[in-house]
Amino acid sequence: QVQLVESGGGLVQPGGSLRLTCVPSESIFNFAAMGWYRQAPGKQRELAAIITIGGSTTYADSVKGRFTISRDNAKNTVDLQMNSLKPEDTAVYYCNAPGGSSALYPWGQGTQVTVSS
Repeated sequence: QVQLVESGGGLVQPGGSLRLTCVPSESIFNFAAMGWYRQAPGKQRELAAIITIGGSTTYADSVKGRFTISRDNAKNTVDLQMNSLKPEDTAVYYCNAPGGSSALYPWGQGTQVTVSS
């Protein structure tokens, strides 16, 4: 069973930056694609960014131009660099492999991102 551990969240002021890290229990080369999802209070979980094994990326319109997803093959992590953060980015952020009705593996604990002055 694949396990996913997210970290790097915190409280940041609007306009600030954070970098999230996802560490899967298997090699990232085992996944055709990995994504960062987020769930804001009272809202459904949404897919924010995807990166394929080949390095192609796709972003939700709401984060395009501000977030960058990347893979660190040496560290076996999938990272999300978040810049120009807005209050509406406040959510619990999760990583997973896209597939099925939403994602392929059990959800990790996520990491809380709060954007507030």
